[in-house]
Parts: sequence; C-alpha cells; structure tokens
Amino acid sequence: MSQFSLDDFLPYQLAVVSARVSREFSQIYAEHFDMSVPEWRVLVHLHNAGPVSIREIQARVDMDKSKVSRAASRLEKAGFLTKETNADDRRLLKLGLTEQGYARMEQIIPLANEFEQRLLKRMGADTDGFRETLLKLLKDDT
Repeated sequence: MSQFSLDDFLPYQLAVVSARVSREFSQIYAEHFDMSVPEWRVLVHLHNAGPVSIREIQARVDMDKSKVSRAASRLEKAGFLTKETNADDRRLLKLGLTEQGYARMEQIIPLANEFEQRLLKRMGADTDGFRETLLKLLKDDT
C-alpha cells in the first residue's frame, strides 16, 4: 500500500488555511456589518471592477451563479447595489454599487487592511516569498 499523509498534502493544507483565514475575516465583517461571505465578495468586486454582470463576478470570486445572484439580491434590497439590464445583451444584468455601497466599502476597507496586517505579522519574515508563490499559483492556468 502506498504511503500518503493528508496533513502533508499541499492542496489540503492550502484549502484548510484558506478556509480558516476566510472564516476569521468573515467574522469581522459579519459582526460589524451583518454581511455574508458571498455578499462581501460581490461588494468588493464591484468596488474594484465597476459595473459588471453576475457572470463576470461569478468567474472572478469563484462562487456559483446562484450564490452570487442571492448575494446581489440581498445587497440590492439593502441599497448597496443596483441592477440594470445590460444594453449589449438584454439577458444579462449589470450590477453596480450605489453611493451607499461605496460608503460601506469605505467602512470595510480599514478593517480589511487591519486584518491583513495582523495576518502578515503572524506569518513573520517569510511573507514576501509566500506572496510571490501565491501569485504564481493564481496565475498558473495549467
């Protein structure tokens, strides 16, 4: 029988670390703003990208379409985003942040930056190499 240690398997380690870090940060924005992970991802993507379709958000934030759609509906109901029919393809909706959505992001960004700084401090001196490696993995299409 072949030897295999799940605890030493890099894909497993990355998945566990990712889930833990995401959970830690989600507790912050859930506590301060009563937002879910999908809502945070939609809001921050729109803040960075401007008005885009649900399909574009889905591809960028790595969530299925139904989660993105539900998050967008909740954010629209809360007044953080608008939905408009896409002029180029009337089957698609274009989502964009409202002034209230941009204002919410201005509240979230300092908390996100603080969280990142605490995380980097926990990582110690190896953060530059770690980030370079992560970027390689994120850009790799194979």
